[in-house]
Amino acid sequence: MRLLIMGAPGTGKGTYAEGIEKHFGIPHISTGEIFREAISQKTPLGILAQSFIDDGHLVPDDVTVQIVRERIQQPDCQNGFVLDGFPRTLNQAENFTRILKELNIQLDLVINLLADEELIIRRITNRRLCSKCGKGYNLITIPPKKEGICDDCGGAIYQRKDDSEEVIRERLEVYHRQTKPLIDYYEAQGNIIHMDGAGEINEVTNVIIAMLEAR
Repeated sequence: MRLLIMGAPGTGKGTYAEGIEKHFGIPHISTGEIFREAISQKTPLGILAQSFIDDGHLVPDDVTVQIVRERIQQPDCQNGFVLDGFPRTLNQAENFTRILKELNIQLDLVINLLADEELIIRRITNRRLCSKCGKGYNLITIPPKKEGICDDCGGAIYQRKDDSEEVIRERLEVYHRQTKPLIDYYEAQGNIIHMDGAGEINEVTNVIIAMLEAR
């Protein structure tokens, strides 16, 4: 099973992808995870990506796509994968389609998560991270057992600067502008479904899993 999971910031892509990973035993791959792994392994593309990051630039689409290509050929992806947050642009999607054809891999489904914008803003402004181990929390849906303290390692929990309402609204504008062509692209391919990502986490996860099992 080879899946893409799309959605605006705060729709729960990572959370639901983790649920799919756990249930079906296929790796959840996020763009950030791809970069970190390629860089830590010092692959040629990882080193190239690091050079752009060190200079304060975005990693170009062609480098990003090639790093994804490296990742999906690793042994743990033999039975499938769920990609979270990639592709982000039409150019990335077109190049990814080309690579899948070259590798003789069939993309089974694109899941596009939907949620009300005000709900997204409320979710993101309540996100928190552990400063020590990086574990994620949400003060509304997944709060720490002890206020301000990580359940796992006891580290201090903080809010990222880019999780402010002003920044989130800007990110949503960019997302909608970039993603409309992407959605149209997968609509034309006939392999995208739109799902409500606004419900309770376990309920939405169960709906997604049931839908995938029924295919």
